[in-house]
Amino acid sequence: MHVLGLIAYVSGFLSTALMLGIACMGLNMQWGKTGLFNVGVAGFMGIGAYTSALLTTPASAGAISSLGLPIVVGCFGAMLVAGLGSLLVGALTLRLRTDYLAITTFGAAVMIQLVLLNATRYTGGALGFAFIPRPFASIADQPTLFAVLTLVLLALIAFGVYSILEQLVHSPWGRVLRAIRDDETAAISLGKNATVYRLQAFGVGGALMGLAGALQAHLIGFIAPDDFQASLTFQIWAMLVIGGSGSNAGALLGSIVVWGIWSLTGIVTGSVFAAEDQARAAALRIVMIGVLLCVVLVRRPRGLLSER
Repeated sequence: MHVLGLIAYVSGFLSTALMLGIACMGLNMQWGKTGLFNVGVAGFMGIGAYTSALLTTPASAGAISSLGLPIVVGCFGAMLVAGLGSLLVGALTLRLRTDYLAITTFGAAVMIQLVLLNATRYTGGALGFAFIPRPFASIADQPTLFAVLTLVLLALIAFGVYSILEQLVHSPWGRVLRAIRDDETAAISLGKNATVYRLQAFGVGGALMGLAGALQAHLIGFIAPDDFQASLTFQIWAMLVIGGSGSNAGALLGSIVVWGIWSLTGIVTGSVFAAEDQARAAALRIVMIGVLLCVVLVRRPRGLLSER
């Protein structure tokens, strides 16, 4: 029984890490490959999560939506809407650079969260959005099998995203992105429209963040605006920096490492601190990730798996 419980826990842990890894690969497309400082990751994940939830949630007692479309349709819809949202934000902000772009994308993420919080008719507001369909729901009463099959599904999706991105970044289009990142003036002198390429990379990255948000919604079956706060963006950035900016494999490795630290510190604080101190002790999780981030930046400034 203990072995089955351990298998279920590890499978659930890896499923969540891979889901976050997909968002991290989206950020890698924007920052690692193109040099776009996006601090609105959580907002685009929120767009994807609520889009897929609205498309797939069936008519049932208390459910907000009643479309009941397949989960696959919901995920593609999430990518489309989040990608279009990224293109819109990018068209308005990509003329800015570095910290100015960071401020505007952070503002966009805050605006998205406020919309999710106040559009109660469609999002459920602060009460959240429930009854979201989960894959393999018919075997949910068998937690170990359910967790393993969910892990296999997430692994296949993450591997598919990784393979497609590797093809893209090694294509002429990907080489132009790296050229713009490393020397924009030289790329422009060769006739490349840097703004158009940046916008395309921003849209692709946003679509992947939307996919990650949709997978989070279907993985848990419930979402709320508080799930897409700035701390989530911090997590994704820490994953990319620790794993290795510019490397998709590094993005996946960083996701597993950082989520492992996040989960481990949650277990430690839960067992060491009293119930009334749990809220304040939760801040230690961010402190631990910050310490790990500092150590990696000192020992391996380019991350654990740096771009070759």
